[in-house]
Amino acid sequence: MDTKKLTAKEYLSLAYRIDQRINSKLEQVQSLRELASKATATYSDRPKSPTPNFHRMEEFLCKAIDLENEINKDLCELIDIKSEIVSVIKRVKSTDLQTLLELRYLCFKTWEEISVELHLDIRWVHRLHNKALNDVDSIRFAH
Repeated sequence: MDTKKLTAKEYLSLAYRIDQRINSKLEQVQSLRELASKATATYSDRPKSPTPNFHRMEEFLCKAIDLENEINKDLCELIDIKSEIVSVIKRVKSTDLQTLLELRYLCFKTWEEISVELHLDIRWVHRLHNKALNDVDSIRFAH
């Protein structure tokens, strides 16, 4: 993903979408593991075959493992992007602006919650946010 084309706000907002995707991927892995554990237990009222189809079970397990590996690769990429976002926020010079960015883009708090937590008027929080976004752009596009 070319993050250079994104505004500072779009770039920082990636963290929220990344968290959602990471949680989704983790759910997929859990679901696959549950399916794999159920693959061995098939209940039917028909008589059991004298020779179970181990090849079919092995094929299912291989597909599940391949999919889990693909999901884990996606997870690594998402975590790398989120680490990059955290690194950019840490490079903002003002710790107050860092805190504001962390609360908004890493803790996913509303403006009202941030205003209360920082003991600041919400309009002032928005002004600080604009300053923080400018700092983020300066950091991202510095050569």
